[in-house]
Amino acid sequence: MQLLFSSLPLPPHTFLPTFTAFYGCHLPFLITPIVLFYLMVVLVVVMLLLLLSVHQWRHPKDKPLPPGSMGWPYIGETLKLYKENPNSFFANRQKRYGDIFKSHILGCPCVMISSPDAAKIVLVTKAHLFKPTYPPSKEKMIGPEAIFFHQGPYHSRLKKLVQASFLPSAIRGSVSEIEQIVLKFLPAWENTTLNSLQEMKRYAFDVAMISAFGHKQDKEINGIKQLYQCLEKGYNSMPLDLPGTPFNKAMKARKLLNETLRRLIKERRENEKQGGGGLLGVLLGDKNQKVDQLSDSQIADNVIGVIFAAHDTTASVLTWLLKYLHDNGNLLEAVTREQEGVRREIIEANRRLMWDDTRHMPLTTRVIQETLRTASILSFTFREAVEDVEFEGYYIPKGWKVLPLFRTIHHCADFFPKPEKFDPSRFEVPPKPNTFMPFGNGVHSCPGSELAKLEMLVLLHHLTTKYRWQVVGDEDGIQYGPFPVPKKGLPVKVTPRNI
Repeated sequence: MQLLFSSLPLPPHTFLPTFTAFYGCHLPFLITPIVLFYLMVVLVVVMLLLLLSVHQWRHPKDKPLPPGSMGWPYIGETLKLYKENPNSFFANRQKRYGDIFKSHILGCPCVMISSPDAAKIVLVTKAHLFKPTYPPSKEKMIGPEAIFFHQGPYHSRLKKLVQASFLPSAIRGSVSEIEQIVLKFLPAWENTTLNSLQEMKRYAFDVAMISAFGHKQDKEINGIKQLYQCLEKGYNSMPLDLPGTPFNKAMKARKLLNETLRRLIKERRENEKQGGGGLLGVLLGDKNQKVDQLSDSQIADNVIGVIFAAHDTTASVLTWLLKYLHDNGNLLEAVTREQEGVRREIIEANRRLMWDDTRHMPLTTRVIQETLRTASILSFTFREAVEDVEFEGYYIPKGWKVLPLFRTIHHCADFFPKPEKFDPSRFEVPPKPNTFMPFGNGVHSCPGSELAKLEMLVLLHHLTTKYRWQVVGDEDGIQYGPFPVPKKGLPVKVTPRNI
């Protein structure tokens, strides 16, 4: 539930703020030629900072740090990462040093890993040694009690509850509600040029609201929608809590959102034994609540967290789906034939789309898998060593960041031949273990993966059988906001399909 570094260069004005905003390694200044000049002038200060940080570089003589370069004092290799294509930055170091190497970027000493086995160790077998790490601004905005920010018993308890609300048995009844959302959106798209990303965000948000609150429409829901949208606008801004800044406005909206959710929680506690549907209902109906009841703030933070996780990432994947199908006409027609077959069965049985129908869309499912691999929305994730760790013969000091590079693994020719080619047929055979991790892996993997795939299948069913879309303009490339999408959000013109 989470940045892609594509094969195209990242715009200089985009990469650094995005990287910094998401991963909590903040430079105390904006990198410009003027700043670089002053850095040279205050070299003495920089050397002092280096001396103060030397302690974190010490390690036992018999346990070397991974190979690699830490770059300049304090700045590390940030400038190189900033100037280079990020894919090249990682690939060049992998080629030179191997699958495990060290660096120092954005003020953080890091160990980067691009081996499936090493990624499994960090995310699964020894996950307790590597905690998820987030910038404080993100914790404040989502809520410090959200599942993403915890380990141990509290995390395990929440994980079970969140998973329970996203199991196939729990979401199969949502097919008709998701289909109604699709049928509401599609007519408004006819003969219109639209921004694919923005429309997919609207669609994914409505689905997220159902998953969070169930089908019951409380009087507070509209207010929650408006406050969340204000919160989202400041989520990827610089964390400057000054009057008038996007971050400041977002934090005010977050406070109001918390108050609104608390009223809704109180109302559902009083009026319904199980608290209604969706994740909110599951959290309110926790069997352990009599012994250790989840507080209102714990419930509110996790509901907001799920909406965040289910929104931007899914919208980004849906936008790429439109792009890849548009660019591969034969594949689009093959997907259409598959969906027309499903459609005929539905019409003959005089019913609506059902869960079982979505289980009989093998080609469409492979297209989604290949989109997840090629686009790699979750390009890597950040972990932090909670203690000194011996890892694959190397030493990782406590506090160092550890980055499993998902995109590097997804684009490795050893696991996916001709990795730059969009080829859904490669998923006719299951990929090797730990080589395909679009939703992460281990205890902190995305619990909403099945819901995300379901909303993609339902949308593609109606979109491919009834419409066609043409990309407007000839610009090719990628933008980051913060997740990667085709340039300008993929503007398309949608027209009814000629049958």
